[in-house]
Amino acid sequence: MNSWRLEIEHRTGFRYDGQVAASYNEARMTPRDEPHQAVLDARVEVWPEASTHRYVDYWGTVVTAFDVHTPHDRLTVTATAVVETLPPGDLLATATWAELADPGTVDRWHELLLPSPHTALDDELTALADEIRGGHGTPHAAARAVCETVRAEVAYVAGSTGVQTDAVQAWRQRSGVCQDLSHLTVGLLRSMGVPARYVSGYLHPTPDAPVGETVVGQSHAWVEWWAGRWMGFDPTNGVPIGERHVVIGRGREYGDVPPLKGVYAGPPNTGQGVEVKITRVR
Repeated sequence: MNSWRLEIEHRTGFRYDGQVAASYNEARMTPRDEPHQAVLDARVEVWPEASTHRYVDYWGTVVTAFDVHTPHDRLTVTATAVVETLPPGDLLATATWAELADPGTVDRWHELLLPSPHTALDDELTALADEIRGGHGTPHAAARAVCETVRAEVAYVAGSTGVQTDAVQAWRQRSGVCQDLSHLTVGLLRSMGVPARYVSGYLHPTPDAPVGETVVGQSHAWVEWWAGRWMGFDPTNGVPIGERHVVIGRGREYGDVPPLKGVYAGPPNTGQGVEVKITRVR
């Protein structure tokens, strides 16, 4: 099993139409150690300089909180990390539909079975979920079919949607970005009774990437479902989660894991910039 070592630099922030007196912010840009990945180094730097406080939120995501009280017309957050990742492991999960319907299982994953604002379905999509469930003997097989259906029916088109787009809108226009495909997949899975969560992270865009070459990477989103154990899959690219993926956070939907959010006192925000660079270093 060949691991990859990825170096990631993620720079983001806001520009304002004048001086902001103070801002209060949270960054979710730090990977965590887990079975799929080992974090060798990770840090978050803020400009203007500010004291930072790190904690783990309700969903298990590392949060860097900071307040800026120096007048500023822009805010920049730079997160860097070195992470060792593994290729996909065992791709089978054995839970039955009856096991997922067990009251203990439903209670355990209750929050990940409910629709959220961006994953709620309409009647057409609910019927589609029922049809897919009825055609597959196991939750895991049905989940893979959901991913295949979403990828076949909804085209990935960069810039075609915004952060407010929900699953129904993406389905109706048959296009979206990774966030939309993931929201739609999560909504269909939950409708079938399969616990599902939204995952935020990074993707190296190149399979078999050469060592030492820095490329423009992507902030990315994918899904995980529970069918006896958690399984990860990238519906945008049609692949299981592997050495090209780095997990940052999980939640019900994007709103639980935005890379940067905050409040401030001052003139309007004139835009947010995002730049991600990824280098395979081994």
